[in-house]
Amino acid sequence: MSDSDITLLLDQWGCGDRSALDKLAPLVYPQLRSIAASCLRREHKGHTLQATGLVNELFLKYLARREARFESRSHFYALSAKLMRLALIDHARAAAVVKRGGDAARVPLHEEMPWVDAAGPGMLDLDRALSELEALDPEQARMVELRFILGCSVEETAELLGVSKSSVDRKVRLARAWLYSRLEQAK
Repeated sequence: MSDSDITLLLDQWGCGDRSALDKLAPLVYPQLRSIAASCLRREHKGHTLQATGLVNELFLKYLARREARFESRSHFYALSAKLMRLALIDHARAAAVVKRGGDAARVPLHEEMPWVDAAGPGMLDLDRALSELEALDPEQARMVELRFILGCSVEETAELLGVSKSSVDRKVRLARAWLYSRLEQAK
């Protein structure tokens, strides 16, 4: 099936056709699992979340929504990025409750954002900062989610958002600098 078929199934699902979700899930599941695996590769060894579990949690969140309206395939993947981010944040919150051991390794969220610990309380600060960024510039926030939470390449991000690669590079650089400054202020 083509990308337009996925968009059509998303629209049918949004209009209440639950059978569309049955057709959609196998089409998007491999891509979502690949994205989840990419996110989790940056987590520490022995992480309790697995890519399959993260995607299953994502689908549970979709099923719990009363409305599943998606403007496009890129909107679906952007929302998926946000929901995966929230799942990782929930996991970080749960880990923060547990007493920290001195031998816990610090794992950067992404090689381009080494100052954010993916397995620590820094994810909570990042979530707050991303929410602030989203209020200021929703497109930059989506780009950060796609690039650093979902692990999309610059090319994939540009394609999903319908912008040029140079626009993604420029806006992500600005967003990364803004986030760094915001997170340093929060310390």
